[in-house]
Amino acid sequence: MAERFIDNENGTISDTKYKLMWTKEDSYLMRGRWCNWKGANKFVAWLNEQKFGGHDDWRLPKNQECRNLYDHDSKNMDFNGDIVHLDFIFPEGCGSTYWCQEDNGINAMAYNFYSDRGYLIRKTAKDESFMSARAVRGTGKAKVANRVSTTGRSRRE
Repeated sequence: MAERFIDNENGTISDTKYKLMWTKEDSYLMRGRWCNWKGANKFVAWLNEQKFGGHDDWRLPKNQECRNLYDHDSKNMDFNGDIVHLDFIFPEGCGSTYWCQEDNGINAMAYNFYSDRGYLIRKTAKDESFMSARAVRGTGKAKVANRVSTTGRSRRE
């Protein structure tokens, strides 16, 4: 069976199951600071200006895309030495909560890789909120067999 994640050796990781490409490092690892929602969008714009990994169509992920990236069996380590459920192909020291593209007035969606939970948080979250961003881009149409829910997981997973 082929590996789900492929390190492209250019700062990106390909997810062969969902046909997405993720930045290997999140904004905290790349820039050494936390970000509010505006900062997360600036981070994505910066990646596009740089043509990071040879691409200029980076964006914040949808909450569902983060949910599909969550892996309960993986016990990677975040910036604070706590467990985050991300595949080990992603480097340790990352943030644990990522901004998502969905927004609603003064709030935006965030996804937490400790708890496998998406929730709304103020866009103006302060640095002590430990918010980060991991950009994503589509690489094709995903063909996922036996999909029975919006989580992208079958009843057997």
